[in-house]
Amino acid sequence: MAELLSSKEMRAIEARAIDSGQVTGLELMERAGRGVVEAVFEEWPVLAEGPHRAVVLCGPGNNGGDGFVIARLLQEAGWQVAACLYGDAEKLPPDAKVNYDRWAGIGTTGALADWERSEGWGCDLLIDALFGIGLKRGLKALGNLFWNMEDMVDCFAVEPGHKIGRPAIVAVDMPSGICADSGREFPHEDAHHRFSVAAHLTVTFHRPKLGHFLAEGPRQCGKLAVKDIGLSEEPARKGVPHEHRVSLCEAVHPDWLRKDVEGHKYGHGHALIFSGGVGKGGAARLAARGALRIGAGLVTLACPPAALIENAAQLNAIMLRSVKDAAAAARICEDERVKAICIGPGLGTGEREAALVAAAVRAKHTPYVVFDADALTLVAQDQSLFDALHDRCVLTPHGGEFARLFPDIAARLAAPATKGPAYSKVDATRDAAKRAGCTVLFKGPDSVIAHPDGSCSVHSAQYDRAAPWLATAGSGDVLAGMITGLLARGQFTPLCAAGTAAWLHVECARSFGPGLIAEDLPEQLPKVLRGLGL
Repeated sequence: MAELLSSKEMRAIEARAIDSGQVTGLELMERAGRGVVEAVFEEWPVLAEGPHRAVVLCGPGNNGGDGFVIARLLQEAGWQVAACLYGDAEKLPPDAKVNYDRWAGIGTTGALADWERSEGWGCDLLIDALFGIGLKRGLKALGNLFWNMEDMVDCFAVEPGHKIGRPAIVAVDMPSGICADSGREFPHEDAHHRFSVAAHLTVTFHRPKLGHFLAEGPRQCGKLAVKDIGLSEEPARKGVPHEHRVSLCEAVHPDWLRKDVEGHKYGHGHALIFSGGVGKGGAARLAARGALRIGAGLVTLACPPAALIENAAQLNAIMLRSVKDAAAAARICEDERVKAICIGPGLGTGEREAALVAAAVRAKHTPYVVFDADALTLVAQDQSLFDALHDRCVLTPHGGEFARLFPDIAARLAAPATKGPAYSKVDATRDAAKRAGCTVLFKGPDSVIAHPDGSCSVHSAQYDRAAPWLATAGSGDVLAGMITGLLARGQFTPLCAAGTAAWLHVECARSFGPGLIAEDLPEQLPKVLRGLGL
């Protein structure tokens, strides 16, 4: 898994490299500028075919220094380049000032305010090198500039030589106006508006940052390119506990999912799925199908007696058990062959259902328990159920369910991001996991999975892994079942099971494509697993 860095961590890596003599600040700035130009030409080869016109917006810090390197490199390649500075050149940091002076030897620099009042942008490439990962608050002075830039972002096609301009917008490190640590937009200081650059391409360096994958970050970044600038991460990461780092869920290693050739069904785990009553069993059946397809050896669906015939008419490989009341639920949960339980999809929220949740979470042999949907509502309503959660539990809330479970944490996350580093979805999920004492998967296109010890990963269904077809009824039930099936198999920790299931869930959606309904997700798993080499 790739690590996602905070702005503080990235600055520490750069500082250690410079202090150790590995590289100078000027060399890093030069490499960054060259990386941006390379990424632009890779993204739009038409721009590499001949000189065009660029506008480079440079900020008052080192991100502005990167901008002056880009301006110089483009001008040396024959481009017409206009550079604009926000701030006072004499107050630039030393390395940025050197690159400003180098640019001044071949080009001119205008004031950003003057350019903002000019007649249109009139360029093929617009570089946002204003703030990068350094911005910590909204800026009143730049509101009109960003609103004007927002008007241009509708056109993703580059049109070299276009008189009016419609440029390709490229952000250096982070679109200005976005918090690098949370992906949240800073509010405008004199209105209820928010501003940020909406880029077509964002080029960052060394490692992606948290804000590239959280909240509004991915939408404002457009596409994301990560360029190597020759940094070694170890000096700055040495001594940093693993649980303090944030990883990005990437491709699943096939060895994690293989089955023992000499194994039998009980050797691959028994998953138990609780169902709702008559006419309400569809969600649990989806979860059961997900658990079975992902490799659990056996799956049993436990339902009220009146719902047995309905479920039997639609299930074959999935077994059925009649569960009349809490006493019956307790008996089946105490079966030591049951390795993982999923409870909540289509369950209901009455007294009987609360008793079923209590039986699952208090089972003496402590199976893994995945809570979804109605079970999350019941846990939120009953402090005794919340207090009974343990480290073998997994909570899978979407935004509304998260707010019911952790109202104060959700309110803090929803509050305006007035300064950076802003409170992020990573912060919120870590705080929730610590309070609940179990793993929490906070769902969304930027799903965050956290363990009570602080271990955390981000699963992103964005950029080239976007899967908008998952916005369909029942897809979350399938995910809960997939997590349960992996836990039943016994090789996965709750944190790993949740991340692996989330990744496979998106791969199934991408494999099927438009027109997806929840029933399609489990049926795509064989194809996805074969694609992993199983």
